[in-house]
Amino acid sequence: MSGLAALLAGRIVPGTYRWHSGFPVADVRHAVEHAGWRFAHHDGRADETRADVLAGLGAALAFPAYYGQNLDALADCLRDVVPADRTGTVLLWDAWGGFARADEHSFTRVLHVIGGRTGREGSAPFAVLLRGEGPEHEDVPPLG
Repeated sequence: MSGLAALLAGRIVPGTYRWHSGFPVADVRHAVEHAGWRFAHHDGRADETRADVLAGLGAALAFPAYYGQNLDALADCLRDVVPADRTGTVLLWDAWGGFARADEHSFTRVLHVIGGRTGREGSAPFAVLLRGEGPEHEDVPPLG
């Protein structure tokens, strides 16, 4: 978990990263929460459409009932992801590759919205770990 440990310790800037790790979700959750961060997990195996992804991300991040499940609503709700008693938030997105291959355009748009939150200055850190196989994407570097 060295890349994750560096992220949680502030040695790597929060952002969106590809992460090749076989650790069980429970172990990742434990490491993230032990470091004082909030943990969210989205299993994207069943994601076939952008609507599936938006609904799944909203559920993983416990968005309010009024979340509209569109890109504008995603951006608005991500702005409000500020863990009251935590350092930051880590979203582990497993099995993202199927959606990324099936609808590259929508995947890129979702990444753009997420990137707007991960790079937002003045707010609690927010990082997204894309775990599993998927197409290369120029805006998504590997996490150490």
